[in-house]
Parts: sequence; structure tokens; C-alpha cells
Amino acid sequence: MYCAQIAVTLHPISKTDKRKMGYLSTDKKKITTKTFAEMKQAGEKVTMLTAYDFTTAGIIDSAGIDSILIGDSASNVMAGNANTLPITIDQMIYHARSVNRAVNHALVVCDMPFGSYQTSREDALRNACRMMKETGVDALKLEGGIEIVDTVKSLIDAGIPVHGHLGLTPQSVNKFGGYGIRAKEEAEAEKLVNDAIALDKAGCFAIVLEKVPAKLAAEVSRQVKAVTIGIGAGAGCDGQVLVYADALGMTQGFKPKFLRHFAQVGEEMTKGVQAFVDAVKTGDYPSAEESY
Repeated sequence: MYCAQIAVTLHPISKTDKRKMGYLSTDKKKITTKTFAEMKQAGEKVTMLTAYDFTTAGIIDSAGIDSILIGDSASNVMAGNANTLPITIDQMIYHARSVNRAVNHALVVCDMPFGSYQTSREDALRNACRMMKETGVDALKLEGGIEIVDTVKSLIDAGIPVHGHLGLTPQSVNKFGGYGIRAKEEAEAEKLVNDAIALDKAGCFAIVLEKVPAKLAAEVSRQVKAVTIGIGAGAGCDGQVLVYADALGMTQGFKPKFLRHFAQVGEEMTKGVQAFVDAVKTGDYPSAEESY
């Protein structure tokens, strides 16, 4: 093994070799948790976006994304709530089932909503089994560290892949008093590292690191086998996630430091709606060719 490690060091795997070995996600018909581990080992970044409906998920999946998250952020994006707390298990199942029907390539992960896993391990396992059975998703995501490790183990023992989430955990917004950056102070940073190691040992295949210092996120990424997915956590994570409506320029008045607009879909939609209105008002639509 020692000789093999030296060989890898002296002869790094080229991008072409990675393709031949099947490490690159583009070579995989369906991404799995095993693929995630292979991508981290090969040094390939993992990409993740949220989706909440069939049509959007199909577009995102066909574009080549590695993973789609049905986030409890549906509470904000789809329902207009101020935070993620109001969304229910039934609502998450509805969104997740819709997304999963559209996906052929990406790993599909669904958030367990607030209150569905915090009360007891038994409740958590019962709710997790229901969500897996009724949605067909590939994995579930839970927020929290050492305090939920026993629950995480119960789910994994039952055959449910678990995706962790540390740093800014939106379900704890009332405890934090807002959505500011986490783990700036030494004590909280140390706890985050310990939490990540605990989740990793428990068997989490991936961990979201949200709004934490880039240096800390990079250190955590080095210390755990799990794939780290950053959002506002710098380039040292093993991958990145964004809410699709934010990334595509659809969200009004929301532009935190970490967010980049990769398209201006909101502007294009506005233009399209205005063009439809004008065409109908002027009698241009429908034309004779567009009528039966």
C-alpha cells in the first residue's frame, strides 16, 4: 500500500485517465453515493443544485448536474415563507416525488423537515422510511452534529444513506438569531470540526458546510472521508450547492456575498410574459397558423 501511495504521488492521475477509470461523473449513467466517494478520491468537484418540481428538475438533470437536492428551502422558494420551519413531511414528499420522476442521472437527496427527526430516534426512523418509500429518492439530509449522531446511525443501519449539514443550519435560525456566518470563533469552529468527524464516523456520505470560513471548511474537507458540499464556505470544499432560483437570477432582492448569478432567467421570463401579453392584446396571437 505504501508503494502504491508513492506511485500515485509520482504519477498523478490525468483527466484522460480518470475518464478511462470511470471516475468522472459524466461517465456515469446514474450518480450514486459510491460515485461521490470516487469523485472525492479523484479530485473531481461535485455539483449540486436544488429543485422542487418535475419540469425544473428535468432541465437541471439533463444539463449534467451531479446531485439534486429537494431542500426544505422549498418553504421559501415555492411557498413564500420567511424560513424553512413551516414545511411539512407531506409537502416535502410531494416535492421530492415530483423531482425524482424527472431525474435519470443525478443523485437525488431530500431534506428531512424541521420536527421530523428531532423528537426521537424512533420518530426519525419512521419518518425517514416513509420518505424513502413514498419518494424514491436516493438519500436524506439532516441538520446537526454530535447531537444527532445516534439518529444518523439508526437511519444508516436501516439502509438509508445520510447527507449531513453543518455550519449555518437554517432549521436553527431562531437559536442563531439570524443567517450570519457561523464558526468564526474558536470554540464554535472546534465544535464544527468535531461534529464533522462524528458524522463522518457515523457513516454520512456527504456533509453540507454552510456559511463558514473558507479556511475552516477546507480543513474539515481534509479531515473527513465524506464529500463536503459548500455554500458560502469557499473553494476548498469537495463540491458546491446553490438554490437554483438564486443561481439562475430568479430571486428578487437576494444577493449574499457567496452567490453568483449564472444566468438571468428572471429577466428572460419577464420579457417572455410581456411579449405574450403584447401579442394577445394586439391580436397577433394566435395567428391563423396557430389555430385549428
